Amino acid sequence: MKKTEKIRILIADDHYIVRMGLIALVNTEPDMEVVAEAADGNQALELFAKHHPDLALLDLRMPGKSGIQTTLEIRNKFPSARILVLSAFDGDEDIYRALQAGAQGYVLKNSTGEKLVPALRAVAAGQNWIPKEVASQLASRKLLEELTSREVEVLNKLAKGLANKEIAEQLNITEYTVKDHLKSILAKLRVADRTEAVTTSIQRGIIH
Repeated sequence: MKKTEKIRILIADDHYIVRMGLIALVNTEPDMEVVAEAADGNQALELFAKHHPDLALLDLRMPGKSGIQTTLEIRNKFPSARILVLSAFDGDEDIYRALQAGAQGYVLKNSTGEKLVPALRAVAAGQNWIPKEVASQLASRKLLEELTSREVEVLNKLAKGLANKEIAEQLNITEYTVKDHLKSILAKLRVADRTEAVTTSIQRGIIH
């Protein structure tokens, strides 16, 4: 990159005030400029294809198409795309999914400009950016067993306050099978009861 060339950035966040704040922050940096702004994932995809920015800064949870889905689709169409995911959540499952989808970095929304700006520069330059607190979340995830898709379904029903019998009816399985899934969920999440299972899985981003 020539000295005179600025890092061209696309910013996607569904919260107007957050988006404006990010744009203002980026535009105060002499070596960066915002070339496009999107309020959701679909818009981010369209604008990425139109502007081919050096870097996309995507909010993790947006209406319609999530940051993870958007990352996946951008990287499928533009394999060399550089993507930094921004999130208010530090659940290990969210972080893991974003990186699996092809994001090269993950920054928490409570980060200050001093933390965000170097992350933007690093990812635009082809490096990966995983802050310490995020890296430790990922490390702890490796020690835990993954839930099956059926177990996640059961968890989602649990979060809605359904009883075993109702979960069985909705998923078309026996109550006995629901109890089996529950036992497995509690063991994998290392929790004592249903309430703790729901709380933990929301914190970790397994369910939203």
